[in-house]
Amino acid sequence: MELRGYVDEQGNRRFAEWLEALHYVAAAKVTVALARMEQGNFSNTKGVGLGVYEYKIDFGPGYRIYFGKDGETIVILLEAASRTAGRSHFPRAMFTATPPELLEVSATRAL
Repeated sequence: MELRGYVDEQGNRRFAEWLEALHYVAAAKVTVALARMEQGNFSNTKGVGLGVYEYKIDFGPGYRIYFGKDGETIVILLEAASRTAGRSHFPRAMFTATPPELLEVSATRAL
């Protein structure tokens, strides 16, 4: 499975920016979760509606990665947040890139 980050019309890469800003220990935990996703392991994932999924990372405040799938080969990383910030980030992640046409466009852009 290939992981790609969503890039909006202004060139913002929310997931990449969030990951780069994390403390190195938390970033390592997120990187392990990404490797598991790349291997097809979605055991900590649940659907949250409109084609958006939430991957839970049980570490620190409880990190979340929100993503959509484009077929079975590409995962588009929309956004991530700690559980404490998750409620404020969730609606933006859910409605920013949910329409299929945006997922198709973003699949051509790198993380």
